Amino acid sequence: KDFLDNPPTDMDSPVFRLMRIVLALDKPLIAAVSGAAIGIGTTLLLHCDQVLVSRTAKLRMPFVPLALCPEFGSSLLLPRMLGHARASRLLLCNELLTGEQAVQWGLANELYEDGEQCLKAARELAARLQKLPQEALRVSKRLLKDAHRAELAATVEREGWLFIERLNTPEAKAALRALVKD
Repeated sequence: KDFLDNPPTDMDSPVFRLMRIVLALDKPLIAAVSGAAIGIGTTLLLHCDQVLVSRTAKLRMPFVPLALCPEFGSSLLLPRMLGHARASRLLLCNELLTGEQAVQWGLANELYEDGEQCLKAARELAARLQKLPQEALRVSKRLLKDAHRAELAATVEREGWLFIERLNTPEAKAALRALVKD
């Protein structure tokens, strides 16, 4: 409904500001996923340093069925992380990925029985990281990300403009209206 009522119009829209903040973050980013992570809820995970999931996690990127396109660097990161065939299954075919599959495919680090255990483990991991020398942690994260930072930022921007363009098509508006009715 938000995409119909208040679609982003440029790279200063809140969602794109969030993306830039995540890309520039110099501290480790940890995700704990239980239940549905749809669209940006899944593409955000590609930018996390650690992803923990529960058995109830369900990841999906329904861009094509909504007449949209990939966002947040997913067209670059997913093929690198999973290979072209698996990335295509997720981005083009709208395939659902379970928490167990996310770990098997390398999108998540650890699998937990339920959301409570998953969140507890994420908090414990954050506490462990907080006890480490912080400047060394930031420098290490920067080294892990720097080699691809410019390419990723350019991809995020290119995807963003195409996403905005797609939101304004009759095809996308019809798909979103049908989704809101359901």
